[in-house]
This record gives sequence, C-alpha cells and structure tokens, in this order.
Amino acid sequence: MMKKILLLLVSLILVTGCNDMMNTPTRRVEEYLGKYQILDSTVLTELDNVVDNSDYSDEYKEEYKELMIKQYQNLSYKIKNEQTNGDTATVIVELEVFDYNNALSEAEDYIDEHDSEFIDDEDDTRKEKIDHYKINAMKEVTDKASYTINFSLVKDNKKWVLEKISDSDLEKIHGLYED
Repeated sequence: MMKKILLLLVSLILVTGCNDMMNTPTRRVEEYLGKYQILDSTVLTELDNVVDNSDYSDEYKEEYKELMIKQYQNLSYKIKNEQTNGDTATVIVELEVFDYNNALSEAEDYIDEHDSEFIDDEDDTRKEKIDHYKINAMKEVTDKASYTINFSLVKDNKKWVLEKISDSDLEKIHGLYED
C-alpha cells in the first residue's frame, strides 16, 4: 500500500512539474511556429482566408496557396532571447523563410519595364499574364531571407498566452515583408 501511495505522489509531482516546464513564453512561441511547420488545421484555415482575399485571379489562387504551404514547411527559426517581467514576456526569434518579397519586387520591375509583353490577347487577360509571371517568379525562389520577430506574451490565469501577431510579422512569416 505504501508503495502505491509513493508511486502516486511521484507521478503527481512529475506531471505537475512537466506541465510547468511546458508553460514558458519560449515554449508557446515554439508551439505557434510549429503549427506552421506541421500545417495545423488552424493555420490552413487562415491561409485559405488569405488566399481567398488575395489579388490573384482564381486560376492562380491554388498555386499561391501551394507556395505558402511550401514556405511554412521550410520555415526555420532560432530563439534568440526570452525576457520576462512579471506577467509579460518577449521572445525574440530569428526567422528564416523563402524570400518571396524580393522575387515579387523583381517581377514588378520587369512587368513595368516590359509592359508590352503583358498586353491582352484572345487567350489571356493582362491580369492573368501578370499573375502567371509573379507566381512563376515565386516558384523559382531558393534564396532565403532572415527576419527578427519580437513575440509578446502575457500570463493569463498562470498560463502564458501569445498576443496577436502584427500584420508585418505575418508578412515576415510569409516571406513577403518589405524592409
């Protein structure tokens, strides 16, 4: 009987201790970024909303989504620092993603300089030609960009909670951030 009580106490201490070790600002940020890497259903739902609201024609929305999925799966990061002050914390992360922003910027420059190549004809509209060019430019990207994100967290009922991510930080995760 004493062994069972002792085993129960040790198990209780281990479970409680492990839960506390999982409740850190850094761990919450790792969980958040990990959802992108494993293509969590909430991330994919948010991606569907982004794609639906994008400027791409319907023909290219699915290809854009596939590029974002590729981005998420190849996202890498390093935790640089964690700073806590009572019930608030900041976790500084260096993120590395495909540099889609540079590819799109170069594509825009090319489109501006070679406008005659994107004139409507019977088969394609100007918009479809431009979308095709931009999507293909993104498909060719192998260069990566590094960004720093400062994630803010607050302690709510003894649990660390990530605050809303800014649009510019989401652009960094997508590789679309303009410096």
